[in-house]
Amino acid sequence: MLYHFLLASWGTLGNLSPLLTAGRKLRRNGHHVRVMADPAMRAEVESADFEFVTWRRAPTGKAADPTDLSDMSQWIRRVVFDPCSAYAADIRDEIRRGPTDAVLSLDVLFGAALGAEASDVPLALLSPHVSLRTLPGMPPATSGLGQPKTPQERAEVDVANAAVSQMLNSFLPLLNRARVDLGLAPLADVMHLFDRADRLLLATSRAFDFQADALPYNFRYVGPLLDVPNWSKATQPNSRQAATWPASSMRSGRRRVLIACSTGAQGQRDLFQRVVNAMGMLEIDAITTTGPNLKVTDLRAPQNVRLISGAPHDLIMKDVSAVVSQGGHGTVTRSLLNGLPQLVLPMGRDQAANAARVEAKGAGLRLPPTASQMEIAAAVDRLITEPQFATTARFLGEAIKVDIDRSCLVDEMETIAAAGRRMRRPSAATTASRRA
Repeated sequence: MLYHFLLASWGTLGNLSPLLTAGRKLRRNGHHVRVMADPAMRAEVESADFEFVTWRRAPTGKAADPTDLSDMSQWIRRVVFDPCSAYAADIRDEIRRGPTDAVLSLDVLFGAALGAEASDVPLALLSPHVSLRTLPGMPPATSGLGQPKTPQERAEVDVANAAVSQMLNSFLPLLNRARVDLGLAPLADVMHLFDRADRLLLATSRAFDFQADALPYNFRYVGPLLDVPNWSKATQPNSRQAATWPASSMRSGRRRVLIACSTGAQGQRDLFQRVVNAMGMLEIDAITTTGPNLKVTDLRAPQNVRLISGAPHDLIMKDVSAVVSQGGHGTVTRSLLNGLPQLVLPMGRDQAANAARVEAKGAGLRLPPTASQMEIAAAVDRLITEPQFATTARFLGEAIKVDIDRSCLVDEMETIAAAGRRMRRPSAATTASRRA
C-alpha cells in the first residue's frame, strides 16, 4: 500500500540532509513525500525532486536558528517553545491542504508534533543525532559526559539528566498553553511529548551510541541517514586527486588531513583559523571544506593547506589519514565509516555528545574549542602516528555499516501510516448508516 508522508525540517542544511535521506528511502518504496522547510532550503529540496512547502507562520532563517549559543536556555526557548503555536498551525494547514498519512518531523520541532497530534495524524520524531529525550543511565545530549562506569559517574549522569529536565520543564507552561489552544490535554512533563509520538526514530548507530538502562516503547534505532547533499555535489571535483590536492602533495607521500567546517552558523571562524594554522606546524597536507556558512576568503592558509568551499566528504576521505571537525553527527559518522580517526572540537548542539562517544570508543580525541594551535597540532600528530585510533575507527565503522544496512525506518513509517488509515476508515455499519 502506498502512503503520503509530510516531512518537517528546521534550520540548516545539516538538519535537512538526514530528513531528505529518509524521504528518498520512503520514495523508493513508492510513497509520496513532500517536505516542509525553511525557504532557504527550497533549492536543496527541489533538487532532490521532492515537493517543497515553506513555513508560513513559523520563524525562518536566523529567527528560527539563532547563531548566539551563549545562553543555551534562552536559545532553546526561542527555537523550541516560543514558536510552538506557529509551527503547529503551519503543520495543521498543510495536513488539511493535501493527503497526509503520517508526519516525520525533526525532534526539535515540538510545535510540529502538536500540529500532527491535533490533526489526529500519526507522528514520528526523527533525531538525526543522539537522543534529545533523556534516557536513564545515558548522559544527555548537551552534557558531553561519557558512559557511566562507576557509581560516582552514574550520579553525575543522573544529575545532568535532572538538570536538563528541570530546564525544559521551566518552559512547560508555554508548551501547555499551545496544547490547550489546540484542544489538547496539558502535559505533566516535557519528556511526555516524546512519549506521545507514535515513533521516536534515532538516526544513529547503536554501535556508536552509549547504552541506556532502558528504552521507551516507541524508540527505534534506524541507523545514520547520510546521503550526500546536493549543495556539496555541486562542488564535486572531476578528479579526486588532481582537482583536490596540489601536485606537490601527490609527489611527497605525506599524510593528509581533512578539516571539515560546520554546515551551521556557529561563529566558528576563529576556531578553524587556529586549526588551519596548526596544520602549518606539521609535516602533512590538509584540505579544508568551509561549508555554506564560511567563505574561503574568511580564512588564511599556509602552503600545506588548501581551502575549498565544499566537496563530498566521502570522496576526500579516501585520501586522508584523519579528520578534524566540530563534531556534527554526519561528519563524525562519515569519518568512522571511512575508518578515520578524528579530532573533535565541539562548540554546541549535539557536538559534545558526539565527541564524548568518539573519545570513549577510542576512535579519536576531543579538545575544547578554545584549544591552542599547539594543542591542536599535537592531537592531530597523535591521530596519524598512533595506530590504535585508526584500528578502532575501522572496527566501529564496520559495525555502523551493519546498522545502516538493517535500517527499519521505512517499515516503521509504513506501520504507523497503516494504523492511522485504519483509525480514520469508517466501519461498514457507519458507512451504511450515513448512506441511509
